Amino acid sequence: MKSINPTNGELLKEYAEYSTIEVEDIINEVDKTWHIWKNTTFSYRKNLMLNAANVLREHKTEFAITMSLEMGKPLSESLAEIEKSAWVCGYYAQEAENILADELIASDASKSFVSFEPIGIVLAIMPWNFPFWQVFRFAAPALMAGNAAVLKHASNVQGCAADIEKVFQLAGFSPNLFRNLVVKSNQVEKIIKNPKIKACTLTGSEYAGSQVAMISGKQIKKLVLELGGADAFIILKDADIDKAAKVAVQARMLNNGQSCIAAKRFIIDETILTDFISLVNKELDSLKIGNPLEKGIQVGPLARADLREEIHAQVDQTVKQGATLIRGGKFIEEKGYFYEPTIIGNLKPGMKLYSEESFGPVFSIFTFKNEEEAIQLANDSEFGLGGSLWTKDLVKAEKLARQIESGGIFINGLTKSDPRLPFGGIKKSGYGRELSHYGIKEFVNIKTIWIA
Repeated sequence: MKSINPTNGELLKEYAEYSTIEVEDIINEVDKTWHIWKNTTFSYRKNLMLNAANVLREHKTEFAITMSLEMGKPLSESLAEIEKSAWVCGYYAQEAENILADELIASDASKSFVSFEPIGIVLAIMPWNFPFWQVFRFAAPALMAGNAAVLKHASNVQGCAADIEKVFQLAGFSPNLFRNLVVKSNQVEKIIKNPKIKACTLTGSEYAGSQVAMISGKQIKKLVLELGGADAFIILKDADIDKAAKVAVQARMLNNGQSCIAAKRFIIDETILTDFISLVNKELDSLKIGNPLEKGIQVGPLARADLREEIHAQVDQTVKQGATLIRGGKFIEEKGYFYEPTIIGNLKPGMKLYSEESFGPVFSIFTFKNEEEAIQLANDSEFGLGGSLWTKDLVKAEKLARQIESGGIFINGLTKSDPRLPFGGIKKSGYGRELSHYGIKEFVNIKTIWIA
């Protein structure tokens, strides 16, 4: 398993894959640890999870550099991701006991209540694009609920995976409560089938989600899926277009355009289209693209060579199908996997980028004549993860937001994840929720206790 620096294409490090026997031995050890951990108090878990938050902050620069080296994220964004990971640890450390307190329910019993109890080892299959945040947003609630965890991280961010395992060890958790499994996808089926694995969570592609869903379904094991997105960014004619354009660039270019909840389909009132594109071009012209470790860099390379080839193929085919290339559409001729910020307009049904998710710096532009058409365009997608709506009429905004088919809508703001709010999608963006009180309850036994 190789970690390649996407900035220059050079090998960072190789990692020896664990054998089937090594994986089984680790899972057995984690299971033994879980039988002790599940009986610990919330107060005990809280102190350790707060320690984890402190470890993340103390080693922030070290971890952020590893992240930027392995997947190309600008260092400023890597540092922010470590801070956000510490935030989710602190949030669940403080809130888990209250969220999972027994819930009294009136019935024909003298006493009846719901108890929220841990279920065992949760397997996490995580992607490379937010290599720390994706893991901690699952691990913090899972461990605070009394579960144990094993991680199958993406092959190209094994340095990050090792650092995450180190965080929990430095924080004082038992060495076998959270373990990283250095394995490729071909071992995942056997891991899910291991009877000691009680549930699974996956963040990744639609294809990966469908494969894991089939395996988990056959084993009748709980699964949470957070898959792709083709989020709509809708701008009505009464919006603050200057602010909307500025946030549009941030929403598309964050993480070098490689985010499930990045804005991807820009649905613009036709009367303001020319102004919007002009403002977006101005913002893009000001962006500094280059080595993500250098000061002031805002956009780095795509994470892998094949990802750059894939998004270029999407752009090329869409243009051949009749779309208009407004900007970009080419490799940046430097070492590494850089791609020009790209704008495509005149998209029609049947074109590749009309319906597919684009995982890189590509703006797909759509126009509408009225609000009904805007909602129809927003919902004309197989995905439903997030979205953004821009208008000064907040009463109308709330009404329209309720009509958009997605797991979340952000009015006059950037679509983002927040430990306090549930996160997840509908349609082919997956099912289940992470974060908030909904997320921590995905992997517990919601047990009814009835007393005559």
